Amino acid sequence: MQGASLPLRMATLLTGLLECIGFAGVLFGWASLVFIFKTERYFESLCEPNATLMGNATGPADCRAQDEQFSLIFTVASFMNNFMTFPTGFIFDRFKTTVTRLLAIFLYTSATLIIAFTSADSAMLLFLAMPMLTVGGILFLITNLQVGNLFGRHRSTIITLYNGAFDSSSAVFLIIKLLYEWGVDLRSSFIFISVCSAWHVGRTFLLMPRGHIPYPLPPNYSYGLCSRDGPREEGKTATESQKLEPQSKASLSPKEEISGPGQPQEPRSFWSCVFSRRYCWHLVWLSVIQLWHYLFIGTFNSLLTILARGDQALGSPASASVVALSSAVPSLALTSLLCLGFALCASVPVLPLQYVTFILQVVSRSFLYGGNAAFLTLAFPSEHFGKLFGLVMALSAVVSLLQFPIFTLSKGPLKNDPFYVNVMLVLLTLLTFVHPFLVYRECRRQDRPQEVA
Repeated sequence: MQGASLPLRMATLLTGLLECIGFAGVLFGWASLVFIFKTERYFESLCEPNATLMGNATGPADCRAQDEQFSLIFTVASFMNNFMTFPTGFIFDRFKTTVTRLLAIFLYTSATLIIAFTSADSAMLLFLAMPMLTVGGILFLITNLQVGNLFGRHRSTIITLYNGAFDSSSAVFLIIKLLYEWGVDLRSSFIFISVCSAWHVGRTFLLMPRGHIPYPLPPNYSYGLCSRDGPREEGKTATESQKLEPQSKASLSPKEEISGPGQPQEPRSFWSCVFSRRYCWHLVWLSVIQLWHYLFIGTFNSLLTILARGDQALGSPASASVVALSSAVPSLALTSLLCLGFALCASVPVLPLQYVTFILQVVSRSFLYGGNAAFLTLAFPSEHFGKLFGLVMALSAVVSLLQFPIFTLSKGPLKNDPFYVNVMLVLLTLLTFVHPFLVYRECRRQDRPQEVA
C-alpha cells in the first residue's frame, strides 16, 4: 500500500468502527429508551383510566396516547435519519470532512445534553433532541464511509462493515437501560456520552483528513495532523486521483455491462442512474424492508407489553463489472428472506417467539444497510455514489413516514390487533424479491453475448 502508513490507516479504521458502534446509530435502540422514559413518567398525563374496568381504579390505565407520542418521536427521528442523508451528503461534498464532523459533534453533543437534562415536565424536548442525535449520527457515518478508500480493493467490504457497525449501535440504549436498572440514572449516562465528544474532536484532527479521501488513492497520500493535507496538497491529490481514475473505471463503471469488449465507454449522468429500472427497484426493495424495521422498532415496547399482559462466483468469461454486480444478488435475496422471516415471526402473537424476531430483525438490518451501500457501489459509477446513496435514503424516508398512521390504525380502529396490518406488510415484503431476480436476469442477459463470442 502506498501513502499513509498501515498503523495510521488501521487506527483510522478501528476508531471509526468504534465511533459507528458506540454513537452513530443509537436511535435504533429506541425501544430500550422508551422503557426508561415510561418509568420516569414521561407523557404519563396522556394515560387515561381504562373504560372497560368499570370504575376499578386498581387496574392498568389506557396509555395508547402515550405510546402514540413515543411512536411519533421515533417517526420524526427516523425520518430525519434518512431524509437528511441527501442534504448532509451535499454538505460533506461542499465543506469536506473537518467542517462536517464538527457540525456532527455539535448536533450530537447538544442532543445528548438535552436528553440528560430533560424530565417528565420537559418531555416535549425529545422532539428536538432525537432528530438532532440522529442527524449527528448519520454525519459520523457519512464521514467514516470514505475510510474504505484507504484499503483499495477492500473498499466495499469496509463500507459494509461500517454500515453493520452503525446498525449494531442500537445496543447502546440497551446498555443504558441495563445500567438504569442497576441504579445508574439516565442523566449520568447521557452526560458521559456528551463528554465523549472530546474524543470525537481529537479523532477529527488526528485521524481524519481535512478534505476527502480520494479513490483511487494516489501515491504518497497523507492525512491527519502532521500531514500536508492543506489546500495545495489537496489540489495535487485531486489531480493525481483523476489520472488514476480511468484505470479504476474498468471495474467500477456499469457502462461496461452494456458496451461490448473493445467498445468505448461513455460516462453515465446522475439522472440516467436515478431513472434506471435498476435504481427504482432498489428503492422499492430498501423502502419496504426499512418500513418493516422502523414499524417494528417503534412498536416493539408496546407489543411486548400486550403479549406479556401488562408485564414489562460465475463459470462464464463475464466482464468484471457483471461479476461484481452478480455478487450482490445473494446479499439482496438473503436480506429479503431475513426480512420475510422476521416479519412472519413478528406476526405471530407468542411472547417467546419475539426473542427470535428481535435477533432476525437486528441481523436483517445489518444486511439491509450494508447491502444497500455495497450495491450502489457495484451497480453505478463511483462519482455518483454520494448523491445516489443520499437520494435513495431520502426517498425511502418518505415511505417510512407510513409507520405512524399504521401504528395509529393498529392502536385505534384495529384495537391493538395488528394481524391484518402484518398480513399486508408480509405480502408487500414478497415484492422485494423482484429486485434480486431482475438484477440476476440482467446479469445473465449481459453475459450471454460474451458466451456466444
